[in-house]
Amino acid sequence: MPHEAYTLSLPVAGRRVVVVGAGAAGTRITRRLLAAGAAVLVVAPDASPEVRAAASAGLLDWVARPYRSGDAADAWLVHAATGSPEVDALVASDAERVGTWCVVEPPPHDRTTAAPGRASGRVALVGGGPGAADMITVRGLALLTEADVVVVDRLAPRTLLDDLSPDVEIVDVGKSAGDHPVPQHEINAVLVDRALAGKRVVRLKGGDPYVFGRGGEEHDACVGAGVPVEVVPGVTSAVSVPAAAGIPVTHRGLARGFSVLTGHDDAGRVPTSGDHTLVLLMGLARLERTCAELIARGHDPHCPAAVIEDGFGPRQRTTVATLATIAARAREMGVRPPAVAVVGDVVRRSPAWACAVEPALALAGAPAYRAEDRA
Repeated sequence: MPHEAYTLSLPVAGRRVVVVGAGAAGTRITRRLLAAGAAVLVVAPDASPEVRAAASAGLLDWVARPYRSGDAADAWLVHAATGSPEVDALVASDAERVGTWCVVEPPPHDRTTAAPGRASGRVALVGGGPGAADMITVRGLALLTEADVVVVDRLAPRTLLDDLSPDVEIVDVGKSAGDHPVPQHEINAVLVDRALAGKRVVRLKGGDPYVFGRGGEEHDACVGAGVPVEVVPGVTSAVSVPAAAGIPVTHRGLARGFSVLTGHDDAGRVPTSGDHTLVLLMGLARLERTCAELIARGHDPHCPAAVIEDGFGPRQRTTVATLATIAARAREMGVRPPAVAVVGDVVRRSPAWACAVEPALALAGAPAYRAEDRA
């Protein structure tokens, strides 16, 4: 019975790593090793322009000839990526003989079309988490590495695509506010068509497929076409992005529940007390109108509010204010999507609240907002 692959991370900084092969796969591996600080030796009779440039710049050593037994004798790690099963097997055998770690790049996937009437393909709806590459689940990553086709969203962890085999088809269907270049029915068709052609398809999404991800529609399209489909949950930004800003969506004594809405939903239907957290996804454009609706429906205008932009990304930033002022404050700070808004007493747990709002309220002579003052 076949066993699942065992994955692990190795600290390669400062260690000698030999890469045998400098085609598309070898170049991709070399790029990652250099970024990790490894001392790289490439052995290949020819090399990609990227590897040649790195060698010319002194970033790595390149031996311009075919592999010979002994080339990896003093290596801490070896990567075999020639595309030749015979050569890669020789590299692996040599490494095993001297007790050196060795990774053999798998050959390109067989992308031939399945025989008519035999749908051997499948679809996996994979939640990629809030955007950081290391927030995807183990199951999601395993399916991604096996994929023949990846249909990817704008907010998915796109850096993971750099690690895929060069023969993997990438279909970009990213959407942004007011810009949906690929309609949902066409996305459904891509999933079904590729799977019916025998491909292993991963629909890589940001967050969780079933939290405002239209995963249910894609699931139904696959089932309706007779395509096997698996749903792999992801870490939703509705919970993880506030957490990254120090805001739990529930907290004993502060919040007993929470609601998640998009900026297009009727926010007036949620409980109005500050001990019920409201999380708004994709709501930056309508933030001012949403806040006005909440206040008109009974929310305290002094209730704490926050907007976290680019959660887990390089420009993550938290802007805090009250419900009555958060929209103006976000506009003043130049907040840009993607952003998650949070309204409720739990916002007071954010370090940004203690640093910015409470001193400002005290300076203005306004009473501090206290959760225990709720009616």
